[in-house]
Amino acid sequence: MNISTIGFAQKSAEEFFTLLTDNGVKKLIDIRLNNKSQLAGFANAKHLPYFLKLHNIGYEYKPELAPSKELLNGYKDKSINWEEYIKVYNKILIDRDIIKNISINEWDNIVLLCSEPTAKQCHRRLMAEYLAQNFENIKIKHL
Repeated sequence: MNISTIGFAQKSAEEFFTLLTDNGVKKLIDIRLNNKSQLAGFANAKHLPYFLKLHNIGYEYKPELAPSKELLNGYKDKSINWEEYIKVYNKILIDRDIIKNISINEWDNIVLLCSEPTAKQCHRRLMAEYLAQNFENIKIKHL
């Protein structure tokens, strides 16, 4: 089972869609808290499903996999550090019982989308790792 992650920040549309197609992505799972930002450009929820369709890639928005607004704001304003963010985000996933609502067999060759340019300090990496901890044979790749 292959699960990738990608952020759209600091990527051109050409680079973004080339990464998806070159890596055999079949569906993009949008796990952003706010997918309607005007700053997102081609990754705005208004446009992204259409652009993905042109590349034969499906689209699904799953806000239940996003951090809470309070957690995201706390990290942005530096009232919590990254280590605390990890703990709180993982607790959110447990509290939301997200595992029961995921048909992991349908998630092969998916990509988890967020905005951060790298996965190092992004919830998409944490989400991919959470899936790998709860399901067998998951390989993670950060695009």
